[in-house]
Amino acid sequence: MSDTSLTIDNILAPALTLCQVPASSKKRVLEFIAERIHYQDETLNDNDIFNNLVSRERLGSTGIGQGIAIPHCRLEGLDRVIGVLMTLAEPVDFDAIDNQPVDLVFALVVPKEATSEHLELLSQLAERFNDSAFCERLRKCQDADSLYKGMTTDSQ
Repeated sequence: MSDTSLTIDNILAPALTLCQVPASSKKRVLEFIAERIHYQDETLNDNDIFNNLVSRERLGSTGIGQGIAIPHCRLEGLDRVIGVLMTLAEPVDFDAIDNQPVDLVFALVVPKEATSEHLELLSQLAERFNDSAFCERLRKCQDADSLYKGMTTDSQ
């Protein structure tokens, strides 16, 4: 993985962009992410993904504030970066730094050895989600298609 041109646009697939996901807790959000990734690629074990996401959360919440979370983890044996974008039907407590519940989630699962790519993508996400007007547009999306377009065509 020496491709330094990784962007949010080329790691997010329409099939992993989900609108108004019903989730009652942070744990359920992480389970849902793992299940969706496994559903997209059955060679990836949903329990491994879930456990890695949970381990990362134990180090400190990935709730970055303003109702946004960027759960992420590294995965042994993965050969590409996977992004999952979702809005939640109801905000859930994510132990975010500002104690606000989360309703906008972008999960990132990266190959175990992709350190610089991982950090670069987290930086891109943080920068994009720092734009409150951009986040508001995503929250207003009523279906996965408009959510996907909202995330990928708004490169700044």
